[in-house]
Amino acid sequence: MKALALLLCLAQLWGCQAAPHISGLVYRELDCDDPETEQAALVAVDYINNHVLQGYKHTLNQIDKVKVWPRRPMGEVFELEIDTLETKCYFLDPTPVANCTVRPLTEHAVEGDCDFQVLKQDGQFTVLFAKCGSSPDSAEDVLKVCPQCPLLAPLNDTKVVHAVEVALTAFNTQSNGSYFQLVEVSRAQHVPLPPSTYVEFAVTATDCVAAEVTDPAKCNPLAEKQNGFCKATLTEKVGGEDVAVTCTLFQTQPVPPQPQPDGAEMPTTPSVADPAASPSLPADPPAAALVVGPVVAAAPQVPLPGHRAHYDLRHAFMGVASVESASGEALHVGKVPTVAQPSVPVAAGPVVRPCPGRIRHFKI
Repeated sequence: MKALALLLCLAQLWGCQAAPHISGLVYRELDCDDPETEQAALVAVDYINNHVLQGYKHTLNQIDKVKVWPRRPMGEVFELEIDTLETKCYFLDPTPVANCTVRPLTEHAVEGDCDFQVLKQDGQFTVLFAKCGSSPDSAEDVLKVCPQCPLLAPLNDTKVVHAVEVALTAFNTQSNGSYFQLVEVSRAQHVPLPPSTYVEFAVTATDCVAAEVTDPAKCNPLAEKQNGFCKATLTEKVGGEDVAVTCTLFQTQPVPPQPQPDGAEMPTTPSVADPAASPSLPADPPAAALVVGPVVAAAPQVPLPGHRAHYDLRHAFMGVASVESASGEALHVGKVPTVAQPSVPVAAGPVVRPCPGRIRHFKI
């Protein structure tokens, strides 16, 4: 009996060792340049551009990593790491991001670094999780490419604030319609030669007539938003200063812009008002020019932004999670999804990982 019992124990032990080990985790790896991967990444970029409330639109530059996890009861989740680049399109600019010019290295480019989880179900992509940050190229790298190129300046720099005040006053002086108020300072650079300050800022129309304004504090933004985006250069001269300013006005917005997680496209082409090209930096100049100067006038009070040189994507959304699956299982960063097929062993994956993908513009 003892021998039989020992034999049974040995048989059970052998059976335990021979049984396949199942971890319960299954995912598939795609090439970072696979069309399906790129489709998910472009949905992620649309999500960024429909959620930012300051600064500029971003475009896809590189897909760094991708894993595709099964999702119960159906669908798959694309876990992505992507790099983006800032474009010259202000976030309210209705120009599709595919038509926006990427800001070059010589203009002190800005890069975004994002983690996304995108659900694909019934052929449709939906963002479940998003986390981004962005940072400008280092000053050392910019100067290596272009030793004379101006670097980004803090948005609350004294000269920057003054340049915005003068430029906005000049624009309102030439306006035959509404008085425009400052919304935000978006970008600024100090240009060494000739000594000048280059600024980009957003404005909105008010219920005041520009030619009749005596107290700007009493002016209120219109219910149907008329937003605009301005570029200006304030040049220092002996005995005064000259300002060149161009403002592009976008179509009126009956309703404030709302985030569109499904990546819906923005409206149509903007109209241009009182354009002028910046002489110091390439800024896609329009056809005509308005150059005003020297200007000495009472300037509107400008709210000072924080001591920063760009608007970090980190502040656009932080770990946004939404749209749980029909099973009620949400995917979260740092956690793996529930196994779709627990009887299938872990996939080994390719020997050579086909990532990161191609660089579409340039690497910072």
